[in-house]
Amino acid sequence: MTDLFLRLEDLVNNPTARVPVCLCLDVSGSMSGKAIQELNEGVRLFYEAIREDDIALYSAEICIVTFGGRRAECICDFASLDIQPDPPVLKASGMTPMGEAVNMALDLLDQRKKEYQSNGVDYYQPWLVLMTDGAPNGDKGELSRAIARTTEAVNSRKLTIFPIGIGSDADMKVLGEFSPKRAPLKLQGLKFQDFFAWLSKSVSTTSQSTPGDSVKLDLEGITVWSDFTES
Repeated sequence: MTDLFLRLEDLVNNPTARVPVCLCLDVSGSMSGKAIQELNEGVRLFYEAIREDDIALYSAEICIVTFGGRRAECICDFASLDIQPDPPVLKASGMTPMGEAVNMALDLLDQRKKEYQSNGVDYYQPWLVLMTDGAPNGDKGELSRAIARTTEAVNSRKLTIFPIGIGSDADMKVLGEFSPKRAPLKLQGLKFQDFFAWLSKSVSTTSQSTPGDSVKLDLEGITVWSDFTES
């Protein structure tokens, strides 16, 4: 995980408005095999695409929180790919403590926003990508708190969330509870690479806009990797 001093120093040396993106990823045992391989490749290509965009390279800040084993874990705190260039290697094992992971992601985001504000760095509405292939089986209180916090942030326009189900066992009902304004999406097969290609383009588009502006999502692009249909 990138050193806190480097991340704070980067805010002084690089005053570019930031696009905070947190990937909250299921790495439980059921993701073993092809799924975790495709997820790793998707994240790698996401990093590669951001690094190749001169604006997004310095404005996008990526955080990765995983949930697997018996706990949630931050494996990459918010930082630009200029100082955190290499994607992590994800490994699958254990349970699905989803609520704990989302709460950790929101705590990390709150801390980073305070660091932006303390250093006079502007930022865009944060993105939270929540991907899972199952149902949460961590602490129920943590799950309820995570849903309440996420819902409040989305409704107050302080967060954009993309809950994405993987495979037939994904609990789309629970994913929907995290997203009061947009239905959760189901990934077509294991199209992680298509999803992360779309995400990188969306981040690039956002980084070229003015903070506070409404950025339209590429709805046609979503259909490449999900069963999305515009209502």
